[in-house]
Amino acid sequence: MSSQRSRDNAEWISALTSTGQAQEAALADLREILVSGLRRGLAAWLEPHSPQLVSLAEETTQEALVRILAKLDTFEGRSRFTTWAYKVAIRIALTELRRKQWQDVSLDGMLEPGREEGREASVLDPQAGPEATVEQRDMLALVGRILQEELTERQLAMMQAVALRGVPMEALAQKLGIERNALYKMMHDARLKLKRRLAREGLELGDVTATFEGSNTSGGRVVKGERT
Repeated sequence: MSSQRSRDNAEWISALTSTGQAQEAALADLREILVSGLRRGLAAWLEPHSPQLVSLAEETTQEALVRILAKLDTFEGRSRFTTWAYKVAIRIALTELRRKQWQDVSLDGMLEPGREEGREASVLDPQAGPEATVEQRDMLALVGRILQEELTERQLAMMQAVALRGVPMEALAQKLGIERNALYKMMHDARLKLKRRLAREGLELGDVTATFEGSNTSGGRVVKGERT
């Protein structure tokens, strides 16, 4: 039987889709790999060897193994199987870590408006030249005005919480007392409003992101939805 050190992608898939001892051995090997990887990876967020880190790594691995088994048919072989499996696990771990960080924050705290100057500083490109900085400020002001005019106060607060402050949708939905899917629909409706208004202004979402990614080379300024 192949060990965890010698299995190639095909052998991992074969073992995990089998039954009996072959599958049990593969799961045990994969569990060991994931726990070890998560303990190293999560050390960037939690104190190494702390009970919280160890517990999160163990709990995450259990959930990750279930998801990995359910998603085996989506593995395309573009990377090592263990690399793909680790990505599944670390996404689960970071989502749970974010949820725990926000679980003791009140709903008002989640929806509290951020400081405008701090928000601007987090979006503007510090490497941009004077002309590009002016264009970014104009675009930011335009998007801010559109958000204020098109969204309800609650929609705006939720968009800011999720998009700007990184509040997990699960945590926000729990505080609101609604299902995650209901919150997702509310966010989806808000994005549609934004997209339609941008279209009326002669813009697309790509124009907005290009302004802040430095890919806009026209040199023009954005004022009230028009380039001059």
